[in-house]
Amino acid sequence: QRRDHPFTLEWHPFQLNPTMPAQGMERTSYLERKFGGKLAAVRAYSPIVERAAEIALELNLEGIKRTPNTLDAHRVLHWAAIEDKQNAMADALFAAYFIDGRDIGEPEVLADLADGISMDAALIHRLLRTQEDKDTITRRDAQAREMGINSVPTFVVAGKHAVPGAQSAELWLQVIDEIAGQGALTP
Repeated sequence: QRRDHPFTLEWHPFQLNPTMPAQGMERTSYLERKFGGKLAAVRAYSPIVERAAEIALELNLEGIKRTPNTLDAHRVLHWAAIEDKQNAMADALFAAYFIDGRDIGEPEVLADLADGISMDAALIHRLLRTQEDKDTITRRDAQAREMGINSVPTFVVAGKHAVPGAQSAELWLQVIDEIAGQGALTP
């Protein structure tokens, strides 16, 4: 609605489960452990399922069999930014996980997703077998936590204002108009 908005969208690393084992966990066990039982997990996810249905957002939460460790997914997202393909990779990761039920902690899946957005899958697969950028991603994740970020999505506006949670289009239109009116803020 504001084609001349001042924003550049950039994805930053933030693991919801930074202590997740490298191989991930079986999804049902993870949810029951996190929420204190099956009924509590169902209650926690019900509003998400209901809201997704209201806005016709396709989700296949039942198709998710494993909760992954997402460090490697964040590495691939970082590399996608270098090739100006970060938004495409974010979209591919979300679709693979939330719609297709793919394990985005698996190198083969990540390389396949990279290939799907015209990145070099063989190179991604080789890089994932190294330690390349693990420290960078871990450090950036820690910096987000130090800033007080504790949920996704969280939007950082002008490098200093954190807006947590999914927000309405109306709120973003107001933010864009305010920033555009001030002219001094750099998004």
